[in-house]
Amino acid sequence: MEQLITFASSNGMLSAVWVALVVMIIVTTIKMKMSPIKQISTQDLTFLMNREEGVALDIRKENEFKAGHILDSISLSSEKIKKNGLSSLEKHKDKPIIVVCAAGMSAVQIANDLHKEGFTRVSVLKGGMNSWTGAGLPVAK
Repeated sequence: MEQLITFASSNGMLSAVWVALVVMIIVTTIKMKMSPIKQISTQDLTFLMNREEGVALDIRKENEFKAGHILDSISLSSEKIKKNGLSSLEKHKDKPIIVVCAAGMSAVQIANDLHKEGFTRVSVLKGGMNSWTGAGLPVAK
């Protein structure tokens, strides 16, 4: 313990960065657990689509969607959503909506926007289309 204190006092900047990183990881983890937007697996997405009439909302660009997408998914790029809003999704408001992007990162913002607009059952595919194709699941072209 004494060595740790000596190291921390000798390397103040390094210690401060380490503490900041730990705090950021803890805060991010708590935010994810408390968020109404859940990240789901490919298995959960399949379950929601097959048993609860879930809707996969693919927000990738049109050319990426045409190259391969989840069967029966809806293509609505994030640019179109920002321009035209979410009016085209109103008929799916009570169904589970799973937002899918390339790697699962940009889908979170769109999912938050959907939740703010009153869509109550919004999720994000963890890992995006990369996890879908990585699991060897079928894609439509």
